[in-house]
Amino acid sequence: MSFDFDAFVAETKRWADDALAQRLPRDKADAVGAADPGRLIEAMGYAVLDGGKRMRPIVAAAACVAAGGEREAAAAGACAVELIHAYSLVHDDLPAMDDDAERRGKPTVHVAFGEANAILVGDALLTHAFAILAAETRLDPAARVASVAVLARHAGVHGMVGGQARDLALGQAIDRIELLEEVHAEKTGGLYAAAAALGAIAAGADEATVARLERWGLDFGIAFQHADDVLDDEQEPLREAAARRLAELEESCVATAESFGPERGGPLAAIARWVAARGRAVGG
Repeated sequence: MSFDFDAFVAETKRWADDALAQRLPRDKADAVGAADPGRLIEAMGYAVLDGGKRMRPIVAAAACVAAGGEREAAAAGACAVELIHAYSLVHDDLPAMDDDAERRGKPTVHVAFGEANAILVGDALLTHAFAILAAETRLDPAARVASVAVLARHAGVHGMVGGQARDLALGQAIDRIELLEEVHAEKTGGLYAAAAALGAIAAGADEATVARLERWGLDFGIAFQHADDVLDDEQEPLREAAARRLAELEESCVATAESFGPERGGPLAAIARWVAARGRAVGG
C-alpha cells in the first residue's frame, strides 16, 4: 500500500493542534482569582491556535517514528518548537520588523492586542516552550536536558535569531548561493533541525541517530526556504542555483529517511519529496 501523505499531514496536524491547546496556559483566574493581565493568555492562544501548517510538529512526530518511537512521545518537543516558531512570527510582524497587519487571514497580534502586548506575547511563548520541555514526564531527566539544549541552540543567536538578524542585514543583496544557504540554515533550518532532533531524543535514540535526524531537519529547512523563495518570488538572481540545491537536498533527505526502512522512514521521505515538489510547481 502506498503512503498517503495528505492523510498523514492532516491527521498529524490535528494531533499537534490538540497537543498545543492542552499545553498553552489557562486563564489565571482559575488559579489565583486574577484576570488575565493585558489579555496576555488570550493573545498567546490567538497567536498559536487556528492557523498554520504545523510542519515543525509534523517533522518532530515523523522523526520520532523514524527513530523507533511512538508519536505521542514527541508531543512536548513538537509543541515547544511550534511555540518558538509562533513567537518568532509575532515579533517578525511588528512595525519595527516586517510591519505586517495580517497573518493567516486575521489581524496580526500587534494589531489585535497592541504592540507592547505583542512583544510580551512573544516573550511568553518563548519562555513557555522551555517550560513544556522541562516538565515533560515522558522524558527522563537526561532527555529533558538534551531537549532544552538542542532547542536553545537552534532557536538562539547561532540559529533562528541569528539568521533573522543576518536576513535583515542582507535582505535581497545576497549574490552567492553559499551565503544564502547560511542564512536559510539558521533562520529556517534551525527550527526544523531542532524539531527532528527533539523527535529522535523523545524516541530514546542514541547520539548518532539524533545527529543524523538533526542533519535531516537542517537540510529540509534549507530546502523549505528555497521553495518559499520561489513561491514569494525572492532571491531571483539565485533562482537557478537554488533549484539545483533543492533537488540535491531532496535526494539527501530521502536517502536518510529511507535508511530507517520504508515503514519508519516513509513519512520523512514523503515530507522531503513534498517540499521539493512545492518549489518545482512554481519554479517550472
